[in-house]
Amino acid sequence: MNAGLTIAVDAMSGDHGAAVAVPAALDVLSTTPDLRLLIVGRRDVVRPLVAGADPTRCTVVEASEVVGMDERPQDAVRRKKDSSMRVAINLVKKGEAAACVSAGNTGALLATSRFVLGMVPGIDRPAIVSAVPAAHGHTVMLDLGANPDCTAEHLVQFAVMGSVIASDLHGIDRPRIGLLNIGEEEIKGTDELREAHRRLSAAPINFRGFVEGNVIFSGEVDVVVTDGFSGNIALKTMEGVARFIGSVMREEFTASPLRKLGALAASPALRGLKRRLDPGVYNGASMVGLAGVVIKSHGGADRAAFASAVRVAIVEARKGVPAQIGALMASVAAPRPVDDASAP
Repeated sequence: MNAGLTIAVDAMSGDHGAAVAVPAALDVLSTTPDLRLLIVGRRDVVRPLVAGADPTRCTVVEASEVVGMDERPQDAVRRKKDSSMRVAINLVKKGEAAACVSAGNTGALLATSRFVLGMVPGIDRPAIVSAVPAAHGHTVMLDLGANPDCTAEHLVQFAVMGSVIASDLHGIDRPRIGLLNIGEEEIKGTDELREAHRRLSAAPINFRGFVEGNVIFSGEVDVVVTDGFSGNIALKTMEGVARFIGSVMREEFTASPLRKLGALAASPALRGLKRRLDPGVYNGASMVGLAGVVIKSHGGADRAAFASAVRVAIVEARKGVPAQIGALMASVAAPRPVDDASAP
């Protein structure tokens, strides 16, 4: 068995299952000499897809069940103990894999990962973090849907985790952190936001204060922190706007023969625009805060996009992101408020 980094791939989950996940993972294997893959799924489905792969670097791990995309998280945890998702996460727990990649049901993946792996000390909840296109390249944003309701403490934790991700995955020295709000003034926002602002202002991270939604794309900050409710709405809005822009441009450039000629002349710029707005380039959302590396691929990801998610897993595993989050969280830890019900 080759020494190096081992990644577990949940091959059965997502809209396309093994037909996309396996070839994508093998693409990454071919360009990463020290990588080893554990392809988790039904042998009869997976084995034909790995035919020809180096058996010392690519191993099939049997899993007899699949978690459906519409399955309830609690059902996945309780009833699907031999699902490809659960088996892949178990491999991380047992130390046989450094990370897990899955395109499966987001809620089920979060619930199963938290149940199996537990949390980094000092972190209460996992958050979903990903990069989104911006003027300076991209902005790291979290939470993107895991936690609709957040306390000030959760937002502080998200800021710490976002800082580590921006530094480790994207090579940003002292990433600039912004807290999403309806205005930049310190008096604006909910009590939770104002308390989080107060605490982050004293934390050993590069906190730049409140930011509004337009700053996500401006390049003024590297990380935008918000609750999962606002974050998910913002993400879906961005995806919708990108599709709308593409649709309008196609209509305009095909409206007349003259415009078609213009489109031909502008084709290099249009291809560049498409690349910058392509969500597949940024595929691979980190489920940070877990005591292990778990990467969520978009359920409908194509081969190139799923390969992107595998590469994110490799970087996080090499950098030891969970341990770094724990270390930074310890440096910003503050006494928790006493719950009224337990106060003397």
